[in-house]
Amino acid sequence: MQPQRDLRGLRLLLLPWFLLLFEVARAGRLVVSCPAACLCASNILSCSKQQLPNVPHTLPSYTALLDLSHNNLSRLRAEWTPTRLPHLHSLLLSHNHLNFISSEAFSPVPNLRYLDLSSNQLRTLDESLFSGLQVLEVLLLYNNHIMAVDRSAFEDVVQLQKLYLSQNHISRFPVELCGLPKLTLLDLSSNRLKNLPLSNLQKLPAWFKNGLYLHNNPLHCTCELYRLFSHWQSRQLSSVVDFREDLYCMSSKELHNVFNLNCSEYKERAWEAHLGETLTIHCDTKQQGMTKVWVTPSNERVLDVVVNSTVTVFENGSLQIKGVQVEDGGVYTCYAMGETFNETLSVELKVYNFTLHGHHDTLNTAYTTLVGCILSVVLVLIYLYLTPCRCWCRGVEKPSSHQGDSLSSSMLSTTPNHDPMAGGDKDDGFDRRVAFLEPGGPGQGQNGKLKPGNTLPVPEATGKGQRRMSDPESVSSVFSDTPIVV
Repeated sequence: MQPQRDLRGLRLLLLPWFLLLFEVARAGRLVVSCPAACLCASNILSCSKQQLPNVPHTLPSYTALLDLSHNNLSRLRAEWTPTRLPHLHSLLLSHNHLNFISSEAFSPVPNLRYLDLSSNQLRTLDESLFSGLQVLEVLLLYNNHIMAVDRSAFEDVVQLQKLYLSQNHISRFPVELCGLPKLTLLDLSSNRLKNLPLSNLQKLPAWFKNGLYLHNNPLHCTCELYRLFSHWQSRQLSSVVDFREDLYCMSSKELHNVFNLNCSEYKERAWEAHLGETLTIHCDTKQQGMTKVWVTPSNERVLDVVVNSTVTVFENGSLQIKGVQVEDGGVYTCYAMGETFNETLSVELKVYNFTLHGHHDTLNTAYTTLVGCILSVVLVLIYLYLTPCRCWCRGVEKPSSHQGDSLSSSMLSTTPNHDPMAGGDKDDGFDRRVAFLEPGGPGQGQNGKLKPGNTLPVPEATGKGQRRMSDPESVSSVFSDTPIVV
């Protein structure tokens, strides 16, 4: 019995020491679990509005939500927390003075899904800054001083769904963000954007454009910009419908509402196709993952994946028509059904009753036309300037006899009257001009015909400088046997 009593006494002696060690351990765990400047509730740590210049070092590893907003943090280094936080899914750092973030700052929090960096003093988003956050879904960066966004800053952030970059100084539209597969909201409002990649924006799906906010930017006024936003308006996209009055553009240093520009009224264009083409019509809905059903112009519902040899419905809801014919034209209707709302889209297809030649045939036709025009011009120039002279083939004509008293053919005589002294009773100022046709040879009459039995008379010699009267029987008038008096 004595040994049992000794064992019982030993237990009573050691019990206080065990209780003391337990309390010390318990007290130490409380210090590690919840920092003195924070308010803890389960796995939520709220260290907001404590004027903290640095992040508390003693953060429990099971922290799921950490609120460090409204403090005096200026830099977020790679070693901001010595403890890895694998369960942290939300980190709030808004309303601080952050002007620097290390590219390795988010290595201890690989499972972060919500990150709030709004209302700080960030100026640039450096290379691969968020690339380690592969499960990040929401990122708030509004109300900073961001001027430049590196093209690889959001590389590998494939799960990002909402990105807020409003109220900054961004002047370049970050086209690379359009390639994020799950991004449904991109807020670039109230920045310094002047030019937009219109061709890229037109190709974006409706579910992306529905959440692309571009209001309150000094955009350059163009009719292409008007048509872009008018199309979004006709589709009832939230980014335009909700902020229609705040869509401005700059022209001559004055702000104008985009919808008040002096441009031709926008009208939705029909899809166009030519005979024999393969056409794919998309059911461009404002929400992803919707169930889509097509109805043809003849009110036939397309149910199967493959309807026939010419019509095919893809898994994404697009309708493909192979070997388009004229009877395929009309209005196709897509009924889309989603978890939150339903949508109906109508697409008009216009089919031209001819085939469309490829660009090579068009080029050949234009080239042939050009060559034909040039050749025609060359032929006209040759005809005008290089026509052969007909005088070279004639022999050298003998000088005409001075004894002939006939005038040249078709020429007006400029000689005075044969008898200058005759006709004294006519006016001195009146002059007569007579035109005669010179016969082509002896014995020829009017119009070169030979007058039977007629020969040319032999003229008598006259004095020098004196002409004889022409024989009226040997010459002819241009129009008749009677001389023409002019």
